[in-house]
Amino acid sequence: MPIVSTRQLHRTYLQGEGEVHALDGVDLDIEPGEFVALMGASGSGKTTLLNLIGGLDRPTRGEVQVDGHALGALSSGALSRLRLDRIGFVFQAYNLIPVLSARENAEFVLLMRGVPADERRRRVDATLAAVGLEGLGDRLPSALSGGQQQRVAVARAIAGAPALVLADEPTANLDSRTGTELVEMMRRLNTEQGITFVFATHDTKVEERARRVIWMEDGKVQRDERRG
Repeated sequence: MPIVSTRQLHRTYLQGEGEVHALDGVDLDIEPGEFVALMGASGSGKTTLLNLIGGLDRPTRGEVQVDGHALGALSSGALSRLRLDRIGFVFQAYNLIPVLSARENAEFVLLMRGVPADERRRRVDATLAAVGLEGLGDRLPSALSGGQQQRVAVARAIAGAPALVLADEPTANLDSRTGTELVEMMRRLNTEQGITFVFATHDTKVEERARRVIWMEDGKVQRDERRG
């Protein structure tokens, strides 16, 4: 069963007296364990598609299923719970809580789930080690480099063992070397832990390492290429 399935997905926004068709009939299946890059120019629809898959926005019409759940049939509370339990998010701007340490940021999802403190620490320490931040858990975000902060964001996204991680331009604020290291790390997590990653990105470093690249234009899928 696909981890993500969309059928005739449309998203239309009002702009002045007109309409903008951000998505125009997208049909897409993503299988568990894939490492997918959504590519396209600004306005192509890739971030809109990512937001609909993550339940951060609702389609104008069409259907999104994630992990076997039809998002349109869920109450707001059930949708929030699905995001908490099954979807990890990584954003361009890191979105870390500045007064919390790296460990506290990474364990935030587990805390919201009510995971006991000892279990939280064990899982977060293992996750920080997995993303190359062993020994840095007590540092505040302000004491970390941009690349390290984004690694904390990835740790937060994966600490709860989600079925799916959605990453919106995660390398955009990083220099080339740091961005490459981050993508390589996420590729390793995909291979070793089977985590499904879907990126919305302009970054050719992500494109080159993706096992599937979906090119979007004017709200439509123009090309869908699977790689070895």
